[in-house]
Amino acid sequence: MADLTSFVPALILAGGLGLLGLTHDQERPKPVAPIAGILDTVPGFRHDTIAVDTNSQRVAGMDEFVNRVYLRDTLPVFSLYVGYYTHQTQGKSIHSPRNCLPGAGWEPVESSTLPITGAPGIGSRSLNKYILANQGHYAAVYYWYQGRGRIESNEYTVKYNLMRDAALYGRTEEALVRLVVPLTVDKERTQEQIRRAIAGADSLVMTLAPRLARETAKVLPPAPAT
Repeated sequence: MADLTSFVPALILAGGLGLLGLTHDQERPKPVAPIAGILDTVPGFRHDTIAVDTNSQRVAGMDEFVNRVYLRDTLPVFSLYVGYYTHQTQGKSIHSPRNCLPGAGWEPVESSTLPITGAPGIGSRSLNKYILANQGHYAAVYYWYQGRGRIESNEYTVKYNLMRDAALYGRTEEALVRLVVPLTVDKERTQEQIRRAIAGADSLVMTLAPRLARETAKVLPPAPAT
């Protein structure tokens, strides 16, 4: 039998936003600067845009997004996705990567969190971390939610804040921020090799995440006045 607890955040969100949608018009604040400026340059890397077809955009529901792969020479080292929603309602909200990660043969084999530090005005937070495997290939996925002056990784807290801010401020704008790092291991694929590859990915993301959080904060609308 499927683990029904994984559906609890989605059910809470759907129910809460459904009720709020009946009673409260939501603001739709635009980014204060172009989303494309987020992590536009990273020393030592060049980047290419990853296309997202119209149907995928419609299903995901984001209003603006950045989707890039960053390369060193010709080797892909990491990818970045930032999807921004001006408002969220039932049927149009951020999809948790936790529910979308399995697919195309990729399966999560490990989950944990990783701390973010050095993001002034936001403080120290943690981001979600998943290790995926697919026929001997591995990747590390890191993500968090950012908006209305917060960085958050806990799905339940995100949903609570969303409903609270919708009720108090009429605002639900938010971004999903995600980094994916392919893990390079040889055909032996020993646990030690995988461990070292994960440690390298963690090190890279811990370097990138504070800058990414700061740049995203500058692009997104400021926190609502309390």
